[in-house]
Amino acid sequence: MPSLKHRVTFTLLLSFFLSVLMTLWVTYINLGVSAHFFANWGKAFVLAWPAAAVISFFSAPIAQKITNKLIS
Repeated sequence: MPSLKHRVTFTLLLSFFLSVLMTLWVTYINLGVSAHFFANWGKAFVLAWPAAAVISFFSAPIAQKITNKLIS
């Protein structure tokens, strides 16, 4: 079992990468490229990253258990 420090660091990094890419993509799909694209994307990212981090922290152990059962 990973240490709490490892789990928190992994959660922050993974949620950061996912939030950057998903908010960028969804902002592009919904609004297209405009003069305010990066401001709109930045706002979406700032709102999404904390939510993604909390969700990832609590759902990762569940996903890991399900993965282990599916693979074994």
